[in-house]
Amino acid sequence: MENKPNLFASSNGRILLLDGSMGTMLQKRGMKPGTIPELLNITNPTLVQSVHRDYARAGSDIVYANTFGANPDKLKDTGYSLEEVIGAAINNVRAAAPDCLCALDIGPLGQLLEPLGTLSFEDAYDKFAAIVRAGKAADLIVIETMADLYETKAALLAAKENSDLPVLVSMTFQEDGRTFTGTTPEIFARTMTGLGADCLGINCSAGPDTLVPLLKEVLANTHLPVAAKPNAGLPDPRDGSYSLSDTQFVQDLLPALKAGVTVAGGCCGTTPETIKTLKAAVTDLQPDRIPCEPKSVVCSALQSVTADHVCPIGERLNPTGKKRFQQALKDRDFAWLISQALEQVEAGAAILDLNVGAPGIDETALLPEAVKRIQSVVDVPLQLDSSNPAALEAALRVYNGKPSVNSVSAEQEKLKAVLPLVKRYGASVVGLALDEEGIPKTAEKRLENADKILQACEQAGIAREDVWIDCLSLTVSAQQEQAMETLKAIRTLSDRGIQTTLGVSNISFGLPDRGLLTATFLTMAMTAGMRLPIVNVNNPQIRGTLDAFMVLNGQDANARVFIDSSPHEMGGNSPVTKPVKSDAGSNGTPLSQAIQKGLKDEAAALARDYLKTRDSLELTEEELIPALDQVGKDYETGVIFLPQLLQAASAAQSVFEEIRTKNAQSGGSQVSRGTIVMATVKGDIHDIGKNIASTILETYGYQVLDLGRDVDPAVIVQTVKEKDIRLVGLSALMTTTLPAMEETVKQLKALPNPPKVMVGGAVVTPEYAESIGADYYCADAMADCAAAREVFGE
Repeated sequence: MENKPNLFASSNGRILLLDGSMGTMLQKRGMKPGTIPELLNITNPTLVQSVHRDYARAGSDIVYANTFGANPDKLKDTGYSLEEVIGAAINNVRAAAPDCLCALDIGPLGQLLEPLGTLSFEDAYDKFAAIVRAGKAADLIVIETMADLYETKAALLAAKENSDLPVLVSMTFQEDGRTFTGTTPEIFARTMTGLGADCLGINCSAGPDTLVPLLKEVLANTHLPVAAKPNAGLPDPRDGSYSLSDTQFVQDLLPALKAGVTVAGGCCGTTPETIKTLKAAVTDLQPDRIPCEPKSVVCSALQSVTADHVCPIGERLNPTGKKRFQQALKDRDFAWLISQALEQVEAGAAILDLNVGAPGIDETALLPEAVKRIQSVVDVPLQLDSSNPAALEAALRVYNGKPSVNSVSAEQEKLKAVLPLVKRYGASVVGLALDEEGIPKTAEKRLENADKILQACEQAGIAREDVWIDCLSLTVSAQQEQAMETLKAIRTLSDRGIQTTLGVSNISFGLPDRGLLTATFLTMAMTAGMRLPIVNVNNPQIRGTLDAFMVLNGQDANARVFIDSSPHEMGGNSPVTKPVKSDAGSNGTPLSQAIQKGLKDEAAALARDYLKTRDSLELTEEELIPALDQVGKDYETGVIFLPQLLQAASAAQSVFEEIRTKNAQSGGSQVSRGTIVMATVKGDIHDIGKNIASTILETYGYQVLDLGRDVDPAVIVQTVKEKDIRLVGLSALMTTTLPAMEETVKQLKALPNPPKVMVGGAVVTPEYAESIGADYYCADAMADCAAAREVFGE
């Protein structure tokens, strides 16, 4: 649907003020632990309205309805419908703050989407769509506190397709500058801008001082208004108070406002007094916005690629002329496709072209599935290659990040079919410089077609930097003069600042020494300005040409990549071959590598072969655990992020399944390194962190008894007594449920043979853990594993 005029673009340059925390105020005014805040819209509207009224009086222009957690799952067994709760919430804003705009506030669903969890993208979309439809009476939509780019996309699409209201999209970031699932502010900004958000923001996270550099990065990567709604510092677990005064909060936020943030409010720990102080400070503020740099960017959820230098696009995920590939598609052998993708990434591909079009293949069904499977393991951006608009839309919809589309041409029919999809899903697009008459013989005609494509893209609302022109390479065995025409067109477009791409290998078709000819033409094209070559990066000659060019044009600083990838030692006039690295290098054996890469099917197959000649204990101790330790080390040092950690865990679990099967067949005992009880404490309904920790613990071979969320201390104690449990893990996300954590620890420690207790969660600190008598503070899943090792004597 088309949006109403953008409420976030203030015409007079004034800072638009949001409200502060609803949860903080409800707690201050007597909300009991374990209460579902959204139900207060119906059961105690006077309380909710009092908060809205105070924010309106403090100066808020926009007041958030009390709907942050109002989703179909959370309200399922409450006796109230989604429509009733959200309708009442909006009415409360209207009654208490009639002069303010009312925002439908949408938070995360509380479940991890595939491949990290079990919730499908389509199901997430449906849940968000139901929320949006129920909140149609609001003035705008706010999607906030998001940590997963994929879930954020589902929410934004649901908002845009089921409403005509403006949408503010806000994510939350950790101290390392990434979200919980590894997304950067640049990736967030580029993806959500492309998908049609009206305003981007960062909320929650920590204090405003830590958000300033992240907000500046968002400003540099979007033309949209940018919002800030940070916490009032860090909470004190003992009393729930936050570390920043209102004056300090505003002072720390001012650098972001001066840099161009024009929408501001507060999140956890902020109050009407905070907003009042903020309003006084920004009355005469004149922001000097950081400009958004127009650049060509594509990305996955974890990695962005900017086409301001040579970015090789891997060409091998294409079934044309490849019987093995075509068979893999017919067999739905995604493991083979993933192996081809990984080989190209390891050889240096910055982007992967993906084409699944072959006779007998339902491309509309297979392309989106291939996107999901490949993105579950590979973190480089994808180029979606299809002439089928329906297949393209299906793939664009489920793609996580900002892809490129290959391709359109100057043919009017193709432009009309594909460009609306490119615009709708915020992609970049390859434009083939041909038209209804075919491939032009002259550079001038190709440039004419390129201009038609660029003009059509501009009319469709697609930025010029998101268009990559393919000047087309023809085989010189038949049309030798065409090589120079291609280069002439590339040079002209490059001089005009237009990005160009090229399928290089066509040039040598039908000739001997194809590698030599292709590599030479590749050098000529890159010298002419082409920066997005579509090539076989696994061909040593092509890879060597790319590496050499990047040294000579200054892209490879100090020739580091060139030296590392060269098979020869430095020095001397004659090449000396480097020693061949052992297969069991830093990444371990093939089985270890399969686990680390998250290759579930391959890891299981290798484990089966291993168990034919060796026992399960040897497999566990010599292969599985060392691989997981390496994954854990990479995760802790920021080499990999949560998606890769969970994919590695999934691969390791497939190995454990093979071990269990072998032991059952041979009559041996099942592998278990110890039993651990995991639970989210009474009154707390958040369990994503606990679920992740449970998954990783199970991967390491521990048996996990997951008691779920909102678990009474008596249930945990009884389970410990009955099962003789030696380690308990407790999680809490809200300061209001920390007393329940303390009480649970107290009861566990009162047992005759008390277990060790590890605690964690967003509001838990090492100091708090020690003060309540917990044995371990665990900041993440790997810390849980370290505690388990110590407890079980490993």
